[in-house]
Amino acid sequence: MKIFSKTLLFSTLLFSNIGYGIADDFSAVQNRLETAMKAPVRTEADSKRDHNRKPAETLEFFGLRDDMTVIELIPGGGWYTKLLAPVLADKGQLYVALGTGKIEKSLLDKEGFSKVSVIAKEAKLGKKPGSHLYFLELSDLGVKNVDIVFTFRNYHNFDTEGRMAMNRAVFSALKPGGVYALVDHTRRHMEADNPENRRRFDPVMAIKEVQAAGFVFEDSSDLHYRADDELRYEVGRKSVTGNSDRWTLKFRKPE
Repeated sequence: MKIFSKTLLFSTLLFSNIGYGIADDFSAVQNRLETAMKAPVRTEADSKRDHNRKPAETLEFFGLRDDMTVIELIPGGGWYTKLLAPVLADKGQLYVALGTGKIEKSLLDKEGFSKVSVIAKEAKLGKKPGSHLYFLELSDLGVKNVDIVFTFRNYHNFDTEGRMAMNRAVFSALKPGGVYALVDHTRRHMEADNPENRRRFDPVMAIKEVQAAGFVFEDSSDLHYRADDELRYEVGRKSVTGNSDRWTLKFRKPE
């Protein structure tokens, strides 16, 4: 993964716990996911992102199964919610938390989404004055014994205290052996803040911060590696959007 690939490989070898296994197989999730991807609730814009976001491969990497209890943090417009909810509808449970206002108005009242529950409504989330970063005041997500917590392209949004609060709350919510699954836009290692990298995050720093909350770093994937993203420009630029290099990191709460 570009200039930090050796660092990630070393960290994986050093911190991974190869004793953990993934139960069963992915076939049930795959079947449900294929149906969900064709559902009318998904827009044409949603579908156009499938080839880039690779949801099946990404969810398989993180170990999703259809009978799990799952939290999605900061679901935004619900791109992943529209896939996770149908997969978990019969045997599992999906919770959403933080920044859920958009999907509460536009998605959760639709058929097939009534089982999705909004949690951590007391959390305080907002943009810091004079900054592009968000603060987060969160002590607890309100549920326990969760199998996986996902957050997609959101880690970069928070200030240091907000990231720490989120990581601690996720650790508390997960069951022993549970997975913390993160994807975000890649920033060059140790690069100082500038207007072009504000929606990017250093993956080495992410590893260190999540480990500091008590997690074991288990694995990384190059599913979202993009060789032609030079890591120089804002991810919203026409030359980058839809093709940003993203790190994909899997952590586990120790047994």
